[in-house]
Amino acid sequence: MDLTQGTQKEKNDRSKKMMLWFGIVSLLMAFAGWTSAYIVSSRREDWLDNIQMPSAFYFSTVIIVLSSITYMLAKKAIRRDAVKVCTNWLFLTLLLGLAFIALQFKGFSEMVAQGYYFTGPTSSIKMSYIFLIAAVHVVHVVAGIISLLVVLFNQKKGKYSSQEYLGLSLGATFWHFLDLLWVYLLSFMVLVD
Repeated sequence: MDLTQGTQKEKNDRSKKMMLWFGIVSLLMAFAGWTSAYIVSSRREDWLDNIQMPSAFYFSTVIIVLSSITYMLAKKAIRRDAVKVCTNWLFLTLLLGLAFIALQFKGFSEMVAQGYYFTGPTSSIKMSYIFLIAAVHVVHVVAGIISLLVVLFNQKKGKYSSQEYLGLSLGATFWHFLDLLWVYLLSFMVLVD
């Protein structure tokens, strides 16, 4: 396929999709580095075994999976030109995203209540990795919420329809990536002990 062919709009749309995927691949590489370091560090003598993940992390996983479903339903609605339905699903996605972040912070509080800290004399390398990986993911969810707010703003301005919904689609792709990334990260931290 010759990427130089097509209308200016088609070329712009392709470049936006490509930039999103470059960003996603970059994020995957960063998290692959952190999870690789986690594996290497797990061989240290001072590595803590049998740590219970905070229950809030499991609840937040359910919430972020539900938010991906609501984003999919929003996309499905705009394809049918059901504008109000799409807006409602996007708003619910936003609320679920905020709930995810709140639950992550509750999870951090649970770890601190158990005596685990990110740094300091009572911290451990394993808990530092868990705090780091979860916190960096939260930062990216904040970026996803910002992109969702832009999508909601554009939706309210009437910029999306069954014929034109690239921005909504790109936002959904990034959101689904964040969802799958968290499911992987939590599974990884539970299974690699």
